[in-house]
Amino acid sequence: MRIKKAELLAIATKKDQYPPPGPPEVAFAGRSNVGKSSLLNLLTNRKRLAFVSGNPGKTQTINFYAVNDDAFRIVDLPGYGYAKISRSVTAKWGQMVEAFLEGRETLRRVAILVDIRHEPSARDVQLYEYLKHYGLSGLIVATKADKVSRNVLAKQVKIIRQVLSAAAEDQVICVSALKKTGTEELLAEIGRIVEL
Repeated sequence: MRIKKAELLAIATKKDQYPPPGPPEVAFAGRSNVGKSSLLNLLTNRKRLAFVSGNPGKTQTINFYAVNDDAFRIVDLPGYGYAKISRSVTAKWGQMVEAFLEGRETLRRVAILVDIRHEPSARDVQLYEYLKHYGLSGLIVATKADKVSRNVLAKQVKIIRQVLSAAAEDQVICVSALKKTGTEELLAEIGRIVEL
């Protein structure tokens, strides 16, 4: 699958700001510094579709993007777990994202992004369990794959699966926004998901 066109459709913090349900949606979620914006820009071949900030955790909204003339949508969930964000903001993140996960009928899957160099955090595990509960798990994206050797890559994928208690059928796709690797595999998987 190839993304030829992507544009911002809506910015929301609550349900009444979501765009009306339409085509299938795939959301992306992960820690504030996991490289989500860089990955979304690479997937959509747009330099500034998702804003890459020098301040992790700056995005505090749910951003909806129409892809290929609204054939499907990408949803960018706000980053979580950054130390400088207050507890009240962290609590708000949980409420906002859970409301989206439980009530969005066109949402097909949520890709959880984890940094290949580190063991998934307690928040990553919590999110993965949320996704399993809502039937939205199954796609794990290990970012920053250029930062580790091939030998370490395989070992880290195993650790990620173990810590998340990932199901055997879950996809773990290693990507590097810097080296532009893994994106074709990820796009192919997104294509399969939105055709369901």
